[in-house]
Amino acid sequence: QVQLQESGPGLVKPSQTLSLTCTVSGGSITTNCYYWSWIRQPPGKGLEWMGGIAYSGKTYYSPSLKSRTSISRDTSKNQFTLQLSSVTPEDTAVYYCARSVVVEGIPDEYDFWGQGTQVSVSS
Repeated sequence: QVQLQESGPGLVKPSQTLSLTCTVSGGSITTNCYYWSWIRQPPGKGLEWMGGIAYSGKTYYSPSLKSRTSISRDTSKNQFTLQLSSVTPEDTAVYYCARSVVVEGIPDEYDFWGQGTQVSVSS
């Protein structure tokens, strides 16, 4: 059974960089054909795909966030990370990591999800 667990600070100040790590167990992030994504849900809004990293290491980003987003991985730790720069209160959300066989899919196309972590942006 694949498990994903997000970790990182729950509070970030405006203009700073938000950094989150997703630790994967029960399966390798380099296993062929899987994509590992970051998805967020602001309060009262729907899910938003932010970007992801493929089993090959290739990265993909949402056009609306591309200028502020960086996703990387550490295969030795079976982790992938999200960095979101220049955050504002509008980046307050529950952040999820998830796995799918497509780059950017609808929620049903993700077979494993982390539990989510609340990140608030406030001074």
